[in-house]
Amino acid sequence: MTRPSDAARPLAGVRIVEISSFVAVPLAGMTLAQLGAEVIRVDPVGGAADYRRWPLTEGGESIYWAGLNKGKQSAAVDGRSAEGQELIARLIVDSGVLITNAVGRQWHSYDALVEMRPDLIHVEVSGRADGGTGVDYTVNAGLGFPAVTGPPGLADPVNHVLPAWDVTCGLYVALAVTTALRHRDATREGQRTSVALENVALATAGNLSFLTEAMVNGVARERIGNSIYGQYGQAFTSADGASFMVVALTGRHFRDLTEMTGTTKAVAALGDAIGADFTDEGQRYRHRDALTGLFTVWFTGHTADEVAGALSTTSILWERYRTFAETAAAPLVTDNPLFRVLDQPRIGEYLAPGLPLAVDGHHRPAVAAPALGDHTVELLRDRLGLSDAEIDRLVAAGTVA
Repeated sequence: MTRPSDAARPLAGVRIVEISSFVAVPLAGMTLAQLGAEVIRVDPVGGAADYRRWPLTEGGESIYWAGLNKGKQSAAVDGRSAEGQELIARLIVDSGVLITNAVGRQWHSYDALVEMRPDLIHVEVSGRADGGTGVDYTVNAGLGFPAVTGPPGLADPVNHVLPAWDVTCGLYVALAVTTALRHRDATREGQRTSVALENVALATAGNLSFLTEAMVNGVARERIGNSIYGQYGQAFTSADGASFMVVALTGRHFRDLTEMTGTTKAVAALGDAIGADFTDEGQRYRHRDALTGLFTVWFTGHTADEVAGALSTTSILWERYRTFAETAAAPLVTDNPLFRVLDQPRIGEYLAPGLPLAVDGHHRPAVAAPALGDHTVELLRDRLGLSDAEIDRLVAAGTVA
């Protein structure tokens, strides 16, 4: 049973091997590490495909790699050699859990490893449901989201810069591990789980009705720019050029918006003229352009500070648009207990997010990411029982680094 002091580390004592690159599985591994698991990331000697991924420091260190591998241990092993494969397999068997997006490798497949560890938990991520390759941006292109992203009237598809399916898939992988651990605790049985990035995206599109709308109503979602489908929401610009996102989801929100902008009578007159009932959210959405025209007059007549001050006194949902640089310097980050100063070797000190979950009111702080191969010798000696002479031989042969 988890002691109260361990509430923020429910996976303490769990060991996991991660063979991965890019976003989904590294995010899963980091999340599991933040929950207390000991996560060993195994990379090829010299690093996997994402070891030098942008953004880089001036010295060529990957800020991206450090960001997704916080709190892990790192082993660098030549997985192309038979001896290297045997070492990695032994680490997996010792740990009892493998998460990977390196598919199609028989030597670390479930069938090969379960012979050595019957209660193995094996979670494998593929790009597509048929086992084919795919990444977030190619999967997203085939779903339909780029066709409805961007301003109205645009003919070309627009990719979103957030790899949403990678992030969602990574969290599904972490969930798969935690549920498999519960199953193993209850039955002493392992579990083989496969997760297709494409299926994660398809399930989400279906659950949010994007696909179902086309099936049931026979219509395709339209491009609406910064508006919100089925609700009233719109971006406005102040007199001094600042942009705000304003959202009125409820009747109260909408009433406050009309009162703040001094358009209560004008909105009522508009409703009478076109036969619209603006107490209905669907009517507010359908006639959003006409309503926006009324509200825009007020926003363009006030400065950013005046807009922010007025919005702050209402129930309206709103936020000022920021750049990443502005957000990084804002209290949203600098005064947020989620962020602590992290001294990341090779990169420097910066505010890094810990576990987003607040357990008993506290966030577990971030732990620095290792350098490639930082823990290779320690793992070979302590986990696999190799002698110093054996490890020296493996290093000299280039099997480990």
